[in-house]
Amino acid sequence: MNIVVCVKHVPDAQAERTFNASDNTTDRENVDGLLSELDEYAVEAALKLVEAGEGEVTVVTVGPDQAADAIKKALQMGADKGVHVKDDAIHGSDAIATSLVLAEAIKKATADAPADLVITGMASTDGTMGVVPTMLAERLGLPAVTYASDLTVEGGKATIRRDGDVSTQTIEAALPALVSVTDQINEPRYPSFKGIMAAKKKPVEEWSLADLGIDAGQVGLDAAWTKVDAFAARPPRTQGEIVADEGDGGKKLAEFLASRKFI
Repeated sequence: MNIVVCVKHVPDAQAERTFNASDNTTDRENVDGLLSELDEYAVEAALKLVEAGEGEVTVVTVGPDQAADAIKKALQMGADKGVHVKDDAIHGSDAIATSLVLAEAIKKATADAPADLVITGMASTDGTMGVVPTMLAERLGLPAVTYASDLTVEGGKATIRRDGDVSTQTIEAALPALVSVTDQINEPRYPSFKGIMAAKKKPVEEWSLADLGIDAGQVGLDAAWTKVDAFAARPPRTQGEIVADEGDGGKKLAEFLASRKFI
């Protein structure tokens, strides 16, 4: 089975994240980055499928030089090879442009051996939009089964379980297909020492927009349909109010909650 996993290098959620003052894009230079935690579940899902049978896992990412670390982590986990699309013109791209670049990269990466399955995380931890998987599926002409809490592949079809607030759905799609997975599907493995050493010898290709036949005018901030209009730092936390209970504590609490429109 030939599986492609889309991964993203994102700013560490535990760090002080902000935007570039020059163009309101996410600051990726002055903060530590890592493989998006939600994408680790996608990598793990692909590895489990291949380990249960045979095949290979290719990871694809789009981003600046630092994004190579996302591929590196996936290779250390056990993926077989990587593709890194980097081009200065990509800076500021929105979900629509990102799905275009990913689609063309996947087509090029699987030209000789078509993918049976494309797996993504449910969303990125920086943008948290969750729309790229379905956009990507549309561009690739694949059925999309999203938000999988469980995934099995058998008999030429992918079957997922989607857990909602009030119901659970079982959805099937004929292969090839695209599947996005949630953080409930598995527990991503930690790279072993053997995996870390083996990753150093695994192939990683670097492609530009020209290599994919994409015009630079189709991507980037100028072509984006969505942009950050303005941003401001979160105000510092203020000291709370201490109310002495002199028999009317309940009344004061109710008045406080009512003033904040909680009740």
